Amino acid sequence: MTLCYSSTAVKKKPNYANLHEAVKAGDVEQLASMVKSGASINEVDLVHKFTPLHCAAHSGSLECLHWLLWHGADITALAIRDWTAAHLAAIRGHDTCMQALVMNGVNLTAQDDRGCTPSHLAAAHGQSYTLQTILRSGMDANVSDKNDWKPVHYAAFHGRLGCLQLLIRWGATVNDVDNNGNLPAHLAAMEGHLHCFKFLVSKMPSVSHTLKARNDHGETPKDLAQRFYKDNIVQYIDGVEHERDHPEEQENLAFPGHVAAFKGDLVTLRRLVESGIININERDDKGSTLMHKAAGQGHISCLQWLIDIGADCDITNEAGETPKDVAKRFAQLAAAELLRRAMGDDSDEEIDDNDERFFDRHGVEGSTDTTEDLIPDEAKKRDARISASAGRCSSASSRSEVPPLNPALRDVSRMVRELEAQLEYERVRREKLERQLDEYRAETSHLKECLEKLQLTPTISGMSVCPQEGEAASNLGKEKKKMKKKPPGSPGGVFVRRY
Repeated sequence: MTLCYSSTAVKKKPNYANLHEAVKAGDVEQLASMVKSGASINEVDLVHKFTPLHCAAHSGSLECLHWLLWHGADITALAIRDWTAAHLAAIRGHDTCMQALVMNGVNLTAQDDRGCTPSHLAAAHGQSYTLQTILRSGMDANVSDKNDWKPVHYAAFHGRLGCLQLLIRWGATVNDVDNNGNLPAHLAAMEGHLHCFKFLVSKMPSVSHTLKARNDHGETPKDLAQRFYKDNIVQYIDGVEHERDHPEEQENLAFPGHVAAFKGDLVTLRRLVESGIININERDDKGSTLMHKAAGQGHISCLQWLIDIGADCDITNEAGETPKDVAKRFAQLAAAELLRRAMGDDSDEEIDDNDERFFDRHGVEGSTDTTEDLIPDEAKKRDARISASAGRCSSASSRSEVPPLNPALRDVSRMVRELEAQLEYERVRREKLERQLDEYRAETSHLKECLEKLQLTPTISGMSVCPQEGEAASNLGKEKKKMKKKPPGSPGGVFVRRY
């Protein structure tokens, strides 16, 4: 009898050398079988001192992690560098594994050999979702390691803008220093993370407080940027300091409207705009509008009047800053709040590493900084001066007065923008759900095919047989039965062949 073994029958179960390999493969069945056969559920890997629970947290094997937790795996076991399973889940960003560990009472305050908790490691590796899970469980956002670094220091040093913003929203302080006197802004400047440095400057009590802060070695953020050749930080600080220390240079006679906005002279500003001499959105040689000048000095009356007549609050200057950004940079909180309401924002701008528009607007691309927006373009300056000079020489009557926008129309326009943003979010969310649905359908189809093959394949004594050979075996069995039957009336005996 010839037997044909099917692939499902002859396929042997993987033979893992230890529990760690089974966990890495996500094979819960083999894990349970090996533990039942006597393997220790807390078996330690001699190389990295990983237990199976460490391997599950590191590889993201959620089913194995749940099985190990349900069967009493040691949640306090330490691997190399005194890492617990929570430390490894934070490093790898396995949010679901972290949630399972938190639900089973993992100690999130446990420190490794450097004093780092899981929140420090999540911030350092940019795992914002895992970090949020840790903070939601009640972890202190200002916990310190052995060098007095807090998670916000790690996020600033490694350029993790999303984690940096998340930590500040959960109460992390940006003016705490480490054991060398470094603010998070010092670390961001040292590593050249311009996007993080700008954000930290906007969150400090004042610009001077950040730029003049010195560590224990007497170094300011600019000193560290110069020592480590971070030219983008140096150029940005130079620009901010120049505007702060030389306000008289802002009074450029080529732009009388900007001078009036800078001084808060609302009477002159209204006369220039209403007579048609200047446009409400006119730019100077640095790309700044009337709104930028008034916002930087905190002139609320000028800002309110410009907003009422329809000035654009979203225009950016050559540094990529909107009027609201300028107000925040100079710590003009009332002006920043007024502009926030005018722009229709419900909260401070959410900073996301995946939002290209934010980085384009603030002079960075993803996590890589660019300095092109900080280099002044002389040709643009010359063209701006020529345009302003020609505009003043022309007759006021030849200029068209910009009609003020109706407040009702402005509200409708803002509502349309919000609805469009909501529609775009729902579209992206729908595409994601459709993609997941296609994956689930494909998996369901594959499982159905496997089930049909198992149901249609006959077996003999636990071995699979091909259908054709099965029929031949059946006929052979019938012939044998017929041969065993004796014909009626036939004597028994032995047949002898004669020659």
